[in-house]
Amino acid sequence: MNTKKFLLPEEEPKNAAYRFKNAIMEPIENSDLFNSFIKDHIFKQEFSGTLWAEGPSYIPHKEMLVWSDIPNNRMMKLMNGKVTEFRNPSNFCNGNTIDNDENLISCSHGGRCIYRTKDYVNTTTLVNSYQGKKLNSPNDVVVKTDGTIWFTDPPYGILSDYEGYPGEQEYGGSYVFRYDPISKKLEVALKNLDRPNGIAFSPDEKKIYIADTGEEVKHLYVYDLDENDNLINEKLIYDFKPFFSDGFRSDKDGNIWTSAGKGIKCFNPKGEIIGQLLVPELVSNLEFGGKEGNILYVTATSSLYSMELNQIGAKYIR
Repeated sequence: MNTKKFLLPEEEPKNAAYRFKNAIMEPIENSDLFNSFIKDHIFKQEFSGTLWAEGPSYIPHKEMLVWSDIPNNRMMKLMNGKVTEFRNPSNFCNGNTIDNDENLISCSHGGRCIYRTKDYVNTTTLVNSYQGKKLNSPNDVVVKTDGTIWFTDPPYGILSDYEGYPGEQEYGGSYVFRYDPISKKLEVALKNLDRPNGIAFSPDEKKIYIADTGEEVKHLYVYDLDENDNLINEKLIYDFKPFFSDGFRSDKDGNIWTSAGKGIKCFNPKGEIIGQLLVPELVSNLEFGGKEGNILYVTATSSLYSMELNQIGAKYIR
């Protein structure tokens, strides 16, 4: 665990929860469609005790959820109803996902790299530099069915000692990258965002959603992918100011469920907002999990929450 002593989230100026502790969520009228997804509007608190919970990833064959507690430099796991540490220290891992073999893929602020953990024991570094220069601090990650690993690379993990180690930006930007673990080729997918953050594909992988959480920009965008995986036809989905869209997932019908302040907003494939769930704390990210894919797991500041839905995540239809 991080040996530095930090204040509680809402008392710590370096924590996002501090800035939003008195913020009030705008009301949203839920559509009939969204209401049909919801069994019970009450979240179950699975765990409390993190400083900034992030990066939930469900591993089906293990029936295990893994997530990050970034400032505490550890990762947690929920398995058989019990929460324990998964990795300590974690080298300040942030976003997590699984590849097509259900290996854990993690974004490390401390290592300024992407890790792959096979069998949940053996961890190797997949990529840590671009054109001979260090990455910033990989933030969130998604794996396409062709095996390529797409990740965002803002500098949050090198700005202070709260979520990593202070450092300099070396390649001169904050890019979205595409990495092929077979050819070991790293390519820039997008370079015009201020602070690219959350990232997810639509179920058919014809679209990709990317958040920008820059100081003056709190946007969620969607892009079409052409036959060569180039990002085209940028479209603004929503301006979240004063909050931000940090992490998100697609359900089987292509609706995007995203963190949005002290709640979760849901957008249909046309980019129209269809509903909102309120959460007791500032939300960072979410994941569909469980045996049937209908458990919504939510990382929110100090806690992990869950809610059973009448809907399943996109990865459960592959």
